[in-house]
Amino acid sequence: MTISAFDLFKIGIGPSSSHTGGPMTAAYLFTQMLFQRGQLEQTREVKAELFGSLGVTGHGHGTVKAVILGLEGEQPHLTDPQRAEPRVEQISATKALRLGGTHEVFFDPQTDLILHRKERLEYHTNGMRFTAYAEDRMVLLSREYYSVGGGFVLDEDQIGTDTPAENSVDVPYPFTSAEQLLEIAATTGKSFADIVLANELATRNENDVRGGLLKIWDVMQDTIRRGTINSGELPGGLHVRRRAAKQFELLRKEADPNDHLSTMEWVTLFALAVNEENAAGGRVVTAPTNGAAGIIPAVLKYYTDFVPGADDDGVIRFLLTSTAVGALFKTNASISGAEVGCQGEVGSACAMAAAGLAEVLGGTPAQVENAAEIGIEHNLGLTCDPVGGLVQIPCIERNAVAAMKAITAARMAVRGDGQHFVSLDAAIKTMRETGADMMDKYKETARGGLALNVVEC
Repeated sequence: MTISAFDLFKIGIGPSSSHTGGPMTAAYLFTQMLFQRGQLEQTREVKAELFGSLGVTGHGHGTVKAVILGLEGEQPHLTDPQRAEPRVEQISATKALRLGGTHEVFFDPQTDLILHRKERLEYHTNGMRFTAYAEDRMVLLSREYYSVGGGFVLDEDQIGTDTPAENSVDVPYPFTSAEQLLEIAATTGKSFADIVLANELATRNENDVRGGLLKIWDVMQDTIRRGTINSGELPGGLHVRRRAAKQFELLRKEADPNDHLSTMEWVTLFALAVNEENAAGGRVVTAPTNGAAGIIPAVLKYYTDFVPGADDDGVIRFLLTSTAVGALFKTNASISGAEVGCQGEVGSACAMAAAGLAEVLGGTPAQVENAAEIGIEHNLGLTCDPVGGLVQIPCIERNAVAAMKAITAARMAVRGDGQHFVSLDAAIKTMRETGADMMDKYKETARGGLALNVVEC
């Protein structure tokens, strides 16, 4: 396994990891390549082209804004969401962009950022091409990049690899299947969390791993907090009203601690809060995508708020276990809605959250694997059909429902003995095949499903 917890859980901005975070990173990498080749100062103009799903939903998913910011040297984990929109508006007005954050070039978003709505690059539907020109319009550098889900980016030299080359490291317990994970656990007596921690220690010391994971949890909690105090309408033109803040006030006043269903309402609130913040372009943790960013935080907060004995060590074990499962989806299928539909985003996150919760509820490796399998099995075939190309309908509510599914899956699994008919590997394989069979209009193009029928109504 070469996929780290810090690859799957990235701090960034909404509304989409593959359509916002990935393109921003790609644009940033392009500027860095220009700098390293000594061509940044020679550049007079730059052009960005978006293909496939990026071209179709570029405005609704914030891709246009992300690319402009990335060309200015911004990175998702460092970008201030409050300053992003005004800066993009300024660039549009002045037609001047600070390439790499330092070198001013001419850039008109209307003509230099092209959305190819009916054309895609061969390797992946989330394709981009950046081109830098010298004074005489001579091409200095042209480079293609692919946003392959969850903020992961591959350039044209990395096609055919699972992750960028810099993430390839030797680890003590490599695995590419749940079967291998279970074998390692049986042989070593380690939990999934222990196995992933040992692999993380190949590149970081233990204090950095634990501190980094707790920082991720802090950001998740802060996103929940902001989601429960921010109100009004979400951007994008659908006039979707934010509900989490109002529900938070109602629950604080009316929730009955003796009513177990109130726990379900709190979990629902946590997920809504995160995904409303994501839809508003706020700071979130990709988990493993932005479209599914509310599920793991909601289930993890369920653990910390409602499970007796919850502590920071449990939070760390939860996230490490989720990483083990997320790595399997990333390696053997996809976490990209544009590639396999929402089953790859919400389905993967549900399985990851179910596994993490089963771990901290005391589950054995077999029970944890069972929990993850239940989580994905009952999300198979889930389409990605965002209304208006915005990560709002049905995405926000879908996270809340999946968070409850994850809790149910974990509790079912730990009540059993770990034996079950469908393996996690079989379910992931099925998800990949289902995604391949799924028509493109159901894969983050806003051309089918609810995206079509709600508009027609």
